[in-house]
Amino acid sequence: MFRFQLLLFSVLSFSSAPSFAGLFSDTEARQQIVELENRLATAEDSLSKLQAAYQQQSNAYKQQTSAMLDLQTSLEAMNAELRKLRGLNEELTHNLQDIEKRQKDLYIDLDGRLRRFEVGDAVTAEKASGKKVKVEDPGVENRALEVAYNFYKIERYQNAVNSFQEFLTNHPQSVHVANIRYWMGNSYFVLKDYKASLESYQHLVNKFEEHPKVVDALFSIADCQELLRDNEAAKQTLKQLMLKYPNTEASAKAKKRLATFK
Repeated sequence: MFRFQLLLFSVLSFSSAPSFAGLFSDTEARQQIVELENRLATAEDSLSKLQAAYQQQSNAYKQQTSAMLDLQTSLEAMNAELRKLRGLNEELTHNLQDIEKRQKDLYIDLDGRLRRFEVGDAVTAEKASGKKVKVEDPGVENRALEVAYNFYKIERYQNAVNSFQEFLTNHPQSVHVANIRYWMGNSYFVLKDYKASLESYQHLVNKFEEHPKVVDALFSIADCQELLRDNEAAKQTLKQLMLKYPNTEASAKAKKRLATFK
């Protein structure tokens, strides 16, 4: 419509202005109209391109905005899940601490009851024999054990060995002797004192043959003997393990280990 009005205005201008009638011929008028149409077409094409570019940018912006919103939503969901997991972790840690405390309290209570029985037996024995029987304070023993084992846990093995030896000197009849012999063996092994390590493990095997740590101790004895270049003794230890625990995983492991010796 705009183009038609412009063309009509141009034609009327030419026809209604006598002063210019002689200046332009029909050919020139047509040429002017054609040029004007071309300019209009170019302007319309440019406008279409601008509109297309604007639409494209608008769509891209919308897509980018949508992607950013999706990303923000995902991040918020991840943060919420992380907070939830942290809460669960704190709860589990708290529950674990409670369980450890209850186990420790239970152990102390059980140990206290055993000690009371021991005291009762000691009193009975004292009355029967007429001799004084020395009764140890369980609290002292437990504190000594805790100190020694804490050195072991934090890998201060020389301090652990010294504390274990002191414990064995002061509490030779303790129910913890077997475990202490095993921990001492491990400590000596880390310190590369394989002879002392072997002796500690051997004491456990000889004196507490039904203890759960005996199997591990036998493997460790074989390790010490091998490191001390006594392969024949190491092979004998592994054979002893296979003989004592046939048809077990430990026996199968010992058999494989034995096959590595030349």
